Amino acid sequence: MDSLVKDFLIYAQVERNLAPNTLTAYKRDIERYVTFLKEQDITEPNAIRQKHLRAFSRWLGDMGLAPASISRMHSALRRFHRFLVIEKLADRDPAIFLESPKMPRRLPKVLEVSEINAILEAVDIGNPLGLRDRSMLSMLYACGLRVSELITLRLTDLLLEHGMIRALGKGEKERLVPIGKQARDDVHVYIQTARPLLTRRKKAYSEGEIYLNNRGWPISRMGVWNIIQRWKNEAGITKEISPHTFRHSFATHLIEGGADLRAVQEMLGHADISTTQLYTHLDTEYLKQVHHQFHPRG
Repeated sequence: MDSLVKDFLIYAQVERNLAPNTLTAYKRDIERYVTFLKEQDITEPNAIRQKHLRAFSRWLGDMGLAPASISRMHSALRRFHRFLVIEKLADRDPAIFLESPKMPRRLPKVLEVSEINAILEAVDIGNPLGLRDRSMLSMLYACGLRVSELITLRLTDLLLEHGMIRALGKGEKERLVPIGKQARDDVHVYIQTARPLLTRRKKAYSEGEIYLNNRGWPISRMGVWNIIQRWKNEAGITKEISPHTFRHSFATHLIEGGADLRAVQEMLGHADISTTQLYTHLDTEYLKQVHHQFHPRG
């Protein structure tokens, strides 16, 4: 079974082009599954039955794993068993009817437009790092980028003369996203006046990442998170927010403004429109709030 797990991970990486973080999670999940099977004296794929998968799921629940974690593990198991059948390493797929636990749908936190503006206006742009911070926050909100997409953004990904940027999303998938005038101006000023000062601190740095730390290296996820916390506190925002909050706010404000769901899906880089539909639920909540506030019988 251990060798089959290794074969599957190679397949997932080469054939399915899964992201490194996904591969790491799958490796951990399937190794846990195989260990469980060994304890049940199951050592080859054709001996696995649906009852073993159900027993494994119950075991995960007894361990106190959250429904979201169990659901993620189920996704790994489905892919693993499908691989075994495709490669003719197993005669049947016992995971075909595996049901994931139902999870409560949690609406993401978003910022109001006024709160976004307050954070951007709080940034001190009187120095290179402030210009960088303003540009990063503008980019997160204006283009709905994931933090991983922001920190890997390169100079060659800026198509500012066309009002677009190129983002490298999950699974190394590229997409073009429009960038508005204000964010375009912010990134232009940063690149022209501030970034050269940061690159000078790290001689011969030429990889091309746009956003750098004060030592001239590409900024990290934690660096972006710390910058957001600093300026949201300066703006007097008490909500708990993260880089992803800007992405949620981007999508929510577009849909509130009447944007087409398919267009928002394209800009976010969602493979499945059902993921984007989460924001229509958020918009429904917004409509209910407006109705309650302004309707005579709300």
